[in-house]
Amino acid sequence: MFHRIRRRRAAEPSELERHSHEAYMRVAGQTPPEVERMRAAQQPAEPAPMVDDLLPPELRVPSHDQLDGRMMPWPWPIVLDGEVVACAGCGAYRDWLILSTRDQIWLRCRTGHQQHEARLDTAWYNRHAGPADAHHTTFEDCLRHLGH
Repeated sequence: MFHRIRRRRAAEPSELERHSHEAYMRVAGQTPPEVERMRAAQQPAEPAPMVDDLLPPELRVPSHDQLDGRMMPWPWPIVLDGEVVACAGCGAYRDWLILSTRDQIWLRCRTGHQQHEARLDTAWYNRHAGPADAHHTTFEDCLRHLGH
């Protein structure tokens, strides 16, 4: 009534069978032919040709070690530890330029006073900064670009 169902063996051995066979061959001190074929297939016959960068030089973005610093406008008040940060020189509390240079954060008010803010770090700057829209050779050029 019930006939035995014979399963045909797959043409390729399963992964478990392959691993078992390889382990057996290692114990026996032999390298299985499948492994040798795989190693030969993975090694290119000749080295790949050298390819130039995909982007032309004018489209490449400088890396962090090639920049002296980054800055971004921050029109809102900065609240740290429950208090609003104010400029030590003029008392301004909004419309900042935030400068990130040498793992330090500096705040610059509209009138040009700068103060180091030790409670902010580069990670905070990176979380809040958008992509750079321009690169400038001098600090004054960047200030002009940002309207300060």
